[in-house]
Amino acid sequence: MNIVDSSGWLAYFADEPNAGRFQAPLKDTASLIVPSVTIYEVFKVVLRESNENHAIHAVAAMQKGEVVDLTSNLAVFASKLSLEHRLPMADSIILATAKEYNALIWTQDSDFEHISGVKYFPKK
Repeated sequence: MNIVDSSGWLAYFADEPNAGRFQAPLKDTASLIVPSVTIYEVFKVVLRESNENHAIHAVAAMQKGEVVDLTSNLAVFASKLSLEHRLPMADSIILATAKEYNALIWTQDSDFEHISGVKYFPKK
């Protein structure tokens, strides 16, 4: 299973230099887990940087994977991980979801750089 965090989705949609690194997990929708918080983050950025139509298309692409909502159990687990790894809220939710689904996180977010179970690519 794979999770592409918001930075990876945004790099892919914007065809940034690291976009190709995220292509394999994004194309394998049968193995793609999408934490609902990534939908929030991606929609917000695409809406701010482009328009609502592009943002809606981005979300439609994201929904090809299995969208996982934030439950109370996942929120408690994310809180613990946030304190343990000193992560912001969204990142801790992504990490908790990855651990819950035994998924590999694909990211260019340096907050994940030294966490196991993460494929980190420095942002170019």
